[in-house]
Amino acid sequence: QVQLVESGGGSVQAGDSLRLSCAASGRTFSNHALGWFRPAPGKEREFVATISMSGGSTDYADSVKGRFIISRDNAKNTVSLQTNNLKPEDTAVYFCAARAAPLGSSNSHLYNYWGQGTKVTVSS
Repeated sequence: QVQLVESGGGSVQAGDSLRLSCAASGRTFSNHALGWFRPAPGKEREFVATISMSGGSTDYADSVKGRFIISRDNAKNTVSLQTNNLKPEDTAVYFCAARAAPLGSSNSHLYNYWGQGTKVTVSS
């Protein structure tokens, strides 16, 4: 069982940065790949970024590639999403998710555990 709690959201101007964090409880955190998702029109949850169990492999949605960076600290049971050069279209609730597998996925249905989300609002 993994419980996830996100933090770090807020209201910023376009071009600003935010660092989203997700704290996990449970001894099996390091056995899970992790991902960040956000709602999007026509999609329940849109893939943003994912990181493998070891942290050695990452993947990003094209819309955030080059602007967002996902990282994890298995010793502290945390995963972070550094969001840079934010755009109004990045406005969303961001959800952290854990998948009991070595590699992450862009498919939200493959994740076993979800946090409650942290809201990011970007104004122009």
